[in-house]
Amino acid sequence: MTEKKWSTKVGDVVVKHGAKGYRISPGTPRGDAYCARSYGIAQKFPSAREETSPNFQSRLKWGCKGKISVKT
Repeated sequence: MTEKKWSTKVGDVVVKHGAKGYRISPGTPRGDAYCARSYGIAQKFPSAREETSPNFQSRLKWGCKGKISVKT
């Protein structure tokens, strides 16, 4: 498995997410593109909507609200 940039503790579980070398840009067109892609993943795989999934945690970091990225 590849190394991840961040790790977040959710209860007793440590969730590793985010590719090394990439930067997040909430509230930008690049952020909107990421949110649209990850929204599709969440729709296709119900497990990706759980708090302990890397997709869920990455969407929080990107500030995703549906298919749009908002700067927090």
